[in-house]
Amino acid sequence: MTRKRRNYPPEFKFRIALEAIQGMKTIAQIAQEQQVHPNLVRGWKKQLQAEGSQVFRKDHRRSEKEQQRKEEALYEQIGRLQMELAWLKKKAASID
Repeated sequence: MTRKRRNYPPEFKFRIALEAIQGMKTIAQIAQEQQVHPNLVRGWKKQLQAEGSQVFRKDHRRSEKEQQRKEEALYEQIGRLQMELAWLKKKAASID
């Protein structure tokens, strides 16, 4: 009998990893309370310790702004293409 893999949202992982870093409870206690395997908690803790400093880097904020600009440009292009498609449909209907 196989079990389906569970996917945990990033907010959940962050909360659990932060709780593990605080050290108020053992990893085993946290894992038991949250019904996850202790190895997951250890892994999330290590990942937060290794990559957590990137949140405060300027590059991280810059990449978010860059991503937002790209999204705006793509939405603008989608709008133009939709207008062109509507215009072409109207012209094609008038030709027939």
